[in-house]
Amino acid sequence: MTSITEQLRELFQAALQDILGPSGQGVDPLLRPAADAKFGDYQSNVAMSLAKKTGDRPRDLAERIVQSLKERSPAILDTLEVAGPGFINIRLSDGWLADSLNAVPAIPDTAAADRLGLAPARDPQTVVVDYSSPNVAKQMHVGHLRSTIIGDAFARVLEFEGHRVIRQNHIGDWGTQFGMLIAYLKQEMPDALDPSREVHVADLEAFYRQANALAASDPEFQKTARAEVVALHAGEPSALKAWQFIVGESRRHYLAIYQKLGVSLTEADERGESFYNDRLAPLVADLKKRFAPSDTTKNASATPQTPRVTVEESDGAICVFHCNADGEPMFTKPDGDPLPMIIRKSDGAFLYATTDLAAMQFRVEQLGVDRIIYVTDARQAQHFEMVFAAARGFSWTHRQGKGEVRLDHASFGSILGTDRRPLKTRTGENIKLADLLGEAVSRAEQLIRTNEADPAKRRGFSEDEIADIAEAVGIGAVKYADLCQNRQSDYVFSWDKMLAMEGNTAPYLMYAYARIRSICRKGSGMSEQVQEDTAASADSQAAPDGLDTVFKDPAERALALQLCRFAETIDSVAGGLRVNMLTDYLYDLSGAFMKFYECCPVLSAETAIRKSRWGLCDLTSRVLRIGLGLLGIRVVERM
Repeated sequence: MTSITEQLRELFQAALQDILGPSGQGVDPLLRPAADAKFGDYQSNVAMSLAKKTGDRPRDLAERIVQSLKERSPAILDTLEVAGPGFINIRLSDGWLADSLNAVPAIPDTAAADRLGLAPARDPQTVVVDYSSPNVAKQMHVGHLRSTIIGDAFARVLEFEGHRVIRQNHIGDWGTQFGMLIAYLKQEMPDALDPSREVHVADLEAFYRQANALAASDPEFQKTARAEVVALHAGEPSALKAWQFIVGESRRHYLAIYQKLGVSLTEADERGESFYNDRLAPLVADLKKRFAPSDTTKNASATPQTPRVTVEESDGAICVFHCNADGEPMFTKPDGDPLPMIIRKSDGAFLYATTDLAAMQFRVEQLGVDRIIYVTDARQAQHFEMVFAAARGFSWTHRQGKGEVRLDHASFGSILGTDRRPLKTRTGENIKLADLLGEAVSRAEQLIRTNEADPAKRRGFSEDEIADIAEAVGIGAVKYADLCQNRQSDYVFSWDKMLAMEGNTAPYLMYAYARIRSICRKGSGMSEQVQEDTAASADSQAAPDGLDTVFKDPAERALALQLCRFAETIDSVAGGLRVNMLTDYLYDLSGAFMKFYECCPVLSAETAIRKSRWGLCDLTSRVLRIGLGLLGIRVVERM
């Protein structure tokens, strides 16, 4: 299975070079799926955009492009038509669609993952995905959900593409608050520091609140807490041991959440603030020396991609100032004065910006990355704009002969309640993520048990099957309801919508998968006879164990076309970081399958047609399973 748009793009670019010469190289042909099937499968608007530059009438230029494409007679194309003022409508060849599906290898019978025949990326990259980032000594709450599952989906898709993905969980495991936590632990839970005793913190949130309340009300405790900060920074053994206990307990809590969510983060992926702590002072000193404002040779030729930066002292703090190519400040305060990025406060303390710069330098210079993706909420947009501009100004992202390191801030909106305010409990507190997931599984189980009580819907599930299905459906519903949104938008959390068996939901797609697998199981009993009959047929050119796709009904072709669009969908998600493109694709695929199943009998069809349709069913189930898996959603064989 190969990307349709990639093949069409190469054909169009060759045609454009024929017409425009070297200036046609690299021109985007502006390809997109046709909005209406009656106009074809794809459409190109390139003639409309190029006409002004070439001085041609758009329709005339479109005709020349079509003529060049026809002269090549590529197997992928059936018909080309110029419509309206210069749109190029494209219909793919039925034979090419069938051959593309027939070329998909069977499911590997080894430990190798099913890739549907997709070739890995031509130029694999090393990509850091920075996501989740829970706070130590606090429970993960609903606000951590989006970063965790969106980032995990990015990591899975990029790995599927063939890139080397380095997951990074940048946990908040350092700072002055640890003095308070260490002091409280030593005072209230001294047994935690006794190696002969196994002690756990049952409720991290309560632990943090109680420590904070004591710090606010007891001056003596405040002094003790400040002393513990100094001791921790000095590496004093008892303070360090208490800190390790607090971090370890926090990890025990959030790793359990990751396991529940099916998220692929592990302890090995953690590289928190403490990891970079020793790098901060040397980094600031080096930047201050190298990018002092008096040194006019540094970044003298600023561009939008490489801003001019200076590092200087302002009111006792060390700040980074960014300027554009005209020498104007890139970031300003409401009064118009330059807005600096502070990297060391006047009291000597470092900030998030300092740690993020140290992390970026480490990732570029030590990990050798080609791309870094930060998955955080939209409120941090300006912070990352400033960090990215600084990194480019420091020339960290420029690599001789390898191009720029790509920096992406994949921001996201908030999860809202029905009042369209950030989702909270009735008392106004953040909803714990563990409680949210527990309720999701409980609600899914109730729906299954309700169906089991209905003779018309009963599946005869055992108690173990009910528990397993409820877990998969409940967790999958929460994740899918989030991932199917435009990540940059807020969305309203609704149990009824996310657990619905109709519409663009996880239960609908999971049920579609289970239904298709049921068809495949029924057909598998006939598969040997189908293969024998097909092999004996004089018309058959396919190997007995391969697909032999034929189109007898428009619904078969429509399903085949949708299956062939999987590769380009994955490319689009990886490039544009839009996970909802994959959810939309899977929903459209399920819809195409349902129309196919309504119009095209499978098991009762004649032998050759039965084999073709059974193959379409099997391939659809594989794409659904892989696609949902890339979203971190587990399928079940029966629902």
